[in-house]
Amino acid sequence: MSIFLVTFVVMLVVVFIMAIGVMFGRRAIKGSCGGGMSKAECVCVEKCDKRKKLDAEAQLNQG
Repeated sequence: MSIFLVTFVVMLVVVFIMAIGVMFGRRAIKGSCGGGMSKAECVCVEKCDKRKKLDAEAQLNQG
């Protein structure tokens, strides 16, 4: 039982440190908006810059 408690406390400390890092890092956590090379649809309200660039390149290559 003591190993469980030590592990649990360590995990809580790690999550707390990550939260502090996000708060002071001033960078929002964001997804890739469909990112990779797959042609998956973007589920974001507004497409990210990377996705816009990929879409523009695809349109240039098509026509």
